[in-house]
Amino acid sequence: MFRKLCILALMSSLTAKGSQAQTSAQSAQPTVFPSATPAAIQPGVKLTPEMARRIEVLIRNKAQVAPDAVIAVGVPAASEFPGYNEVDVTLTVNGTTSHPLPFLLSADGKTLGQFNKFDISQEPREMVPSAGRPARGGPANAPVVIVGFDDLECPFCAQMNAEIFPAVLDRYKDQVRVVYRDFPLAEIHPWAMHAAVDANCLGAVSTAGYWNYVDYVHAHAADVAGTEKTEAKANQTLDQLALQEGVRQKVDASGLAACMQKQDDTNMKASIQLAESDLLRLNQTPVLFINGEKVEGAVPIETIYKIIDRALIAAGQTPPPPPPAPAVSTTPAVPATQPASGTPASAPPTSPKTPPAVKPGS
Repeated sequence: MFRKLCILALMSSLTAKGSQAQTSAQSAQPTVFPSATPAAIQPGVKLTPEMARRIEVLIRNKAQVAPDAVIAVGVPAASEFPGYNEVDVTLTVNGTTSHPLPFLLSADGKTLGQFNKFDISQEPREMVPSAGRPARGGPANAPVVIVGFDDLECPFCAQMNAEIFPAVLDRYKDQVRVVYRDFPLAEIHPWAMHAAVDANCLGAVSTAGYWNYVDYVHAHAADVAGTEKTEAKANQTLDQLALQEGVRQKVDASGLAACMQKQDDTNMKASIQLAESDLLRLNQTPVLFINGEKVEGAVPIETIYKIIDRALIAAGQTPPPPPPAPAVSTTPAVPATQPASGTPASAPPTSPKTPPAVKPGS
């Protein structure tokens, strides 16, 4: 993780500073001091102190490295680029040493460059596995797959679950398939892991039951821990909700109960490991991958539509027409009337006692 970020940051800094230096040199025309011709660079042969110094000064000046940082230049090694050798550079600040930052040094010792290589051989939508997970919306071969990393105790996940996905599925119908992967942030959400285990126990026997449970827990997360507001109470409520959903789906009650009682979090931890890997580098929820394109945090629904449309066009599909603009009322606004004392301005919404039925994906 650190290595890739450092390389990119340093490369950007060198590029930006290099442009500024070139403009300044052209306008100021500085005095040129004679210097010795650099020695030829050979793989496995340690650089001369003068050459190592050239590299160090360049990096210090271009990347604005702290004056007290220690820069170490390694021994050249053969590279895959003709005429260039690879040289690793490390930076040590306050006793902490970075991962090696690879540079390319020309064989004549006159050019230092940096090159980042990225693997694009994999189909983007296959970066985050969706097979074997409960899904809703389109079929398994839907042109767009949205994989969401979800935490059942996360309020922003709940908002996305309630607002974004219903709108997306209503607009795109079978063109989009939605899958959740588990990313419970146990450090801040004490019952999220338990909820994920229960949801997956349901998902193993009923796709509809899984989504009903997920929707209901997201919508009622504030009430899961009861008046006690304890993890134990939350876990008890979660188990009760899962067992009730199992009854509604007519699944094997004893098998479901045994799964929940075991609380095997192996699959959840594997999902967390994937989320935190160098490939994805996630540290928050919610995060979506729309045919592999990463979308972090709360974003407007219009942005989601644009990303889905791009993915559909790339897959050779035609996106649905944009939704009609809301009508503009020409009727003057009427000030709200203050209700009489003791009378609510409006009745509070009624929460269903059971989750609404959900049509799962095929």
